[in-house]
Amino acid sequence: MGWLYEHLGKPFFFRRDAEEAHELAVWSLGVLGRVRPVCALLERLHQLNPSAHRPVECLGLRFPNAVGLAAGFDKHGHAWPAAAALGFGHVEIGTVTLHAQPGNPRPRLFRFPAERAVINRMGFNNHGAAALAALLAKLPGPGERRIPLGINLGKTKVTPLEQATEDYLGSFRLLADHADYLVVNVSSPNTPGLRELQDAAWLKPLLSTLVAENKARATEGKARRPLLLKIAPDLSFPQVDAALMVIADLGLDGIIATNTTLARPGPFAAVNEAGGLSGAPLQRRATESINYIARATGGRLPIIGVGGIMEEAGAAEKLDAGASLVQLYTGMIYRGPFFAAEVARALAWRQRT
Repeated sequence: MGWLYEHLGKPFFFRRDAEEAHELAVWSLGVLGRVRPVCALLERLHQLNPSAHRPVECLGLRFPNAVGLAAGFDKHGHAWPAAAALGFGHVEIGTVTLHAQPGNPRPRLFRFPAERAVINRMGFNNHGAAALAALLAKLPGPGERRIPLGINLGKTKVTPLEQATEDYLGSFRLLADHADYLVVNVSSPNTPGLRELQDAAWLKPLLSTLVAENKARATEGKARRPLLLKIAPDLSFPQVDAALMVIADLGLDGIIATNTTLARPGPFAAVNEAGGLSGAPLQRRATESINYIARATGGRLPIIGVGGIMEEAGAAEKLDAGASLVQLYTGMIYRGPFFAAEVARALAWRQRT
């Protein structure tokens, strides 16, 4: 499969504008997800045998393998039903905002093949939380899926920071019934002012409101959902400590480390494109963040490790640093649609040996 993508699939996609190629990939997976017999066959080929490989127990959920599809690929919730067929052990959709928004002007997605990297400034383009909730209501829900589904929540661009809590809360109320877990994304570099919400003065009231709403679900006879925070790789370690203190005080379920970076290392110093950098240049910093969080929390806080996984060893590195699960996206652009299956098999074999 890797050979086919390298010599046929990749040249086909890379001849196209990066966002056009992305939209074509999402559309193709959306079609695949509706053809259940083909999906079932591909799942048998690409998922680990549960009798031979131990699933990952994390966040009160069971993951058939440790590899997930990161948020950003399937913003509108169209492609995720095919994720298990590609070998993913979970999938995170979004980022979704309370109100629909077009995102930033095009072009806004750029590939750098020599560096195996991507810069994006998409700007949370999505159809809004209500539209996503309506779509998910027609599909299998929590407990009925082959793999867990996470929903990544962001702030609507036009919403002032002073009203951010109400914005996130509105999305949470619309989508919590449909998610296996939810993620509070305050770390995208492409919404003006959003990363200010990582500061404890903003973060604590935001998260405390969502935690209270999550607990209140029990009084309505609904299940509480695991709630995670996604942070940027550009935070200093004292800033990470402040966020971890908020997480500990409020009892959040986990953290996702990390989002894309505003740093421009090496050859990117001369690149004049705004946005978040992902791919191979992010690998080291993301792993350092994971390792720091794991040490700071004594390994007690579940970590989903993201950033720069371009080969199987990169995923193993993040698990060794303290992550319980990993996610990838840019790696799939360069390695192909079944890269997750290859990584999951390598991690499972490593676990056995």
